[in-house]
Amino acid sequence: MPNYSHFLAMTDTVGMLQFSNFSIPDPRSGYTLDDNARALLIALHMGEAGHEYAHIFLNFLARAQRPDGSWSNFLLDGQYHCNHDSEDSIGRAILACSAAAQSYWPDIAEQADRLLKNNLNRTSYFTSPRAIAYVLIGLCKGKTPYSEKILHELINKLTNYLIGLYNKTRNHDWMWFENSITYCNAIIPQALFSVYGFNGDKKALKIAHESLNFLNEILFNKGYLNIVGNQGWYQRGKSVPAYDQQPVDAASIAFACWEAYHNLGKSEYLNLSNLAHQWYRGKNINALSLYNEANGGCYDALTRKGVNKNQGAEAVLSLLLTDLLIAGHINQEIQQFKSSS
Repeated sequence: MPNYSHFLAMTDTVGMLQFSNFSIPDPRSGYTLDDNARALLIALHMGEAGHEYAHIFLNFLARAQRPDGSWSNFLLDGQYHCNHDSEDSIGRAILACSAAAQSYWPDIAEQADRLLKNNLNRTSYFTSPRAIAYVLIGLCKGKTPYSEKILHELINKLTNYLIGLYNKTRNHDWMWFENSITYCNAIIPQALFSVYGFNGDKKALKIAHESLNFLNEILFNKGYLNIVGNQGWYQRGKSVPAYDQQPVDAASIAFACWEAYHNLGKSEYLNLSNLAHQWYRGKNINALSLYNEANGGCYDALTRKGVNKNQGAEAVLSLLLTDLLIAGHINQEIQQFKSSS
């Protein structure tokens, strides 16, 4: 079972704090919609013990939603700050609420459904490819208040937007949706695999397969996961920066390869998903573990000097989500939902 100690230490009655100083939660770092959405996904997989925490994180999402249905991303000292808002954070909130809306806890499911009704129609105007990807995964794997007809129409619209981005930038040596490879990259092919699994869209499958293979050639060419560093990212035609490597990107590629495996049935993708999981425990460029065995935390990054010893929310959430994926808990719940729907 995953060790939830640091995850719980980072959580108070408001929600999950953003950062820590080493292993000590930092109240002055505030709270984000991003982190509390991902924390909600963790709570949904914690069994009965997760009900209390699902309430906390879902209530945070509810308070962060404005009267017009839009969401604020950053809370500090009881005040929301709109300069941190982003489509990506809203996409993560949509994904989390879509998962919570199918919870066997009626109160959690009902509240998540209400939040979706307030915001989901706005997603048809998103332009961020990652935000669209989060929404698509929520639409394809979760539960939404839409009729089947409207659901299919929205999925087709968002899918076609991603396909349009891909066709605009792709050539024989660059099979990607943008002219740079930055953060959480694999969420985009993962979403297209999810679309194929939902409606059998062959065009989505082709592009998902092609783009994930392109990404994997970059990330696994040393025999282990070597994440694109955030010091400049990977700009088309330039070299790939090695540092700093972020835990959230290991989770992203693990989930995408898992999705590819379950749609294509090719064991190579399952092997790559497991290899991405091993990044957290030392199979990486520095041969250093990012996992803190003492408290279940995850260090914030691989750096040129070793590891960043802070253990913020994004890092531990990424680790726990990947642990749950590899252990089969997320897989089992998705399959149970599909069989009952």
